[in-house]
Amino acid sequence: MTQHAHALITGGTSGIGLAIAKVLSAKGYRLSICARSTPTEDFLLQFENSQNCQFLPMDVCEPNSIKEAVTLAQEKWGPVSVLVNNAGQAQSAPFEKSSDELFEHMMDINLMGAVRCIRAVLPEMRMAPWGRIINVASTAGLVGYAYTSAYCASKHALVGYTRSLALELAKTKITVNAVCPGFTETPLVEEAIENITAKTGKSADQALKDLSQFNPMGRLVKAQEVAHTVAWLCSEGSSSINAQSIAIDGGEVMTG
Repeated sequence: MTQHAHALITGGTSGIGLAIAKVLSAKGYRLSICARSTPTEDFLLQFENSQNCQFLPMDVCEPNSIKEAVTLAQEKWGPVSVLVNNAGQAQSAPFEKSSDELFEHMMDINLMGAVRCIRAVLPEMRMAPWGRIINVASTAGLVGYAYTSAYCASKHALVGYTRSLALELAKTKITVNAVCPGFTETPLVEEAIENITAKTGKSADQALKDLSQFNPMGRLVKAQEVAHTVAWLCSEGSSSINAQSIAIDGGEVMTG
C-alpha cells in the first residue's frame, strides 16, 4: 500500500514535520516536502542522496504558492495519496493583549493553511485508490491553556474541521484524522522556553520542567512518537480510523 505512494508534508523541514518525513521515507513513500523556510542542515543531510524526495517551497498562507507546489508535486509523482498538514505557528499573549491581527494570523496559518492545502490535493486524491489526510493539531485543540487563546481557538477550529470533513468523505477511500501532540521536543518548544525565561526570569531548565509537568509522564513528547502515529494512520490497518483526534501527550488531556 505504501510502496511508491506519494506523501506531501507541509512544514516538513524541521521538528515534527521532519520526523514524519524520515519515518515515511523509511517506509518507501515518495515525498514532496514543503516549507516556507530554507531546509535545515539536518534535512539536507537526511535527504541529499534520496531519489524519492523533493523539496518544494510553499507558504500555506498564500494560495498561489500552494497551487504551484502541488502542481509540481503531482507532475513528478502523481496524485497525493497522503497529505500531512503540519505547517503551523504558536503565539502566546494574555487575551487582553491579543489583537484581532493575532487571532486572524493564527486562524490563517493553523486552520486556513490546512483548508487551502486540502482543496489543492483533494480532486486528484479522489481519483487515487486510497487517501489519507492527517492534520497536525495539538492538545490545544482539545483543551484550553491560559495566555494562548488565539492559538487554542485555531487548533480547536482545526479539530472541528477535521471531524466535519471526515464525515463528508466517509463514503470514499479517504480518511481524515488529526494528531494532537502535547509539548514536544521541537524548535517551537525551544522558542516557548526562551519566551518563558525572558518574561519570567526563570532558568531554561526550570521552564523546561514547567512544560514537562503538563505530561503525566513528566517529560516532553518526542517528535518521532508523533511521526510513528502519523505513519500508522497512513497504513492499511487504520482504514476504519476516521474523524479522530488522537492525543499524543502521555495522558495529559485525561487529567484535565
